[in-house]
Amino acid sequence: MKLRLKYNAPVILTFALICTVVLVISEMDGYRIASEWFVTRRGSFLEPRTWITMVTYVFGHSGIDHFMSNMMLLLLTGPVVEEKYGSLSTAVIMLVTAVVTALANMIVTPNGLIGCSGIVFAFIILCSMTSFSRGEIPLTMVLVIVLYLGSEIVSGFTAQDDVSHMAHILGGIAGAVFGYALNNGQGSLHFPKK
Repeated sequence: MKLRLKYNAPVILTFALICTVVLVISEMDGYRIASEWFVTRRGSFLEPRTWITMVTYVFGHSGIDHFMSNMMLLLLTGPVVEEKYGSLSTAVIMLVTAVVTALANMIVTPNGLIGCSGIVFAFIILCSMTSFSRGEIPLTMVLVIVLYLGSEIVSGFTAQDDVSHMAHILGGIAGAVFGYALNNGQGSLHFPKK
């Protein structure tokens, strides 16, 4: 049997590749470009960079450890999401989650947001909902919500760190909303698989 590499999840792999390029550039230039273009800005909505960074911040990471933890989870969960829901739906889920999380962060806190952990949390919830369409509430989904989102809610009130627990919570909520809508074919959120 002849084995070959397959670009099996084009949206996820392309996203990871862009994040890798941004990380390499960031490491080489001391994070100057990252701080300008890959961190959300709390500025005027008339300023184009405010809107641009509401999407581009997901490609940036604050360092190699931040990048590695996000990429590990993204590469574990993302291909499952893309295979089940299709590339277009996956891209829309990522875009909507990024923008909603950025808007909420800009409203609530003056701190900039960097990294794709909101998207990762959306994918974690989506992966746990794979059998939801059969009219069942998967125990895995309940446990993931309790463990991941529960710990983020507690950390959001108690932790004194630079982690945006709100982004994780909103990402998880986005994953649950998209999972329910996509698995049940409700409304305009039902996208064709390919």
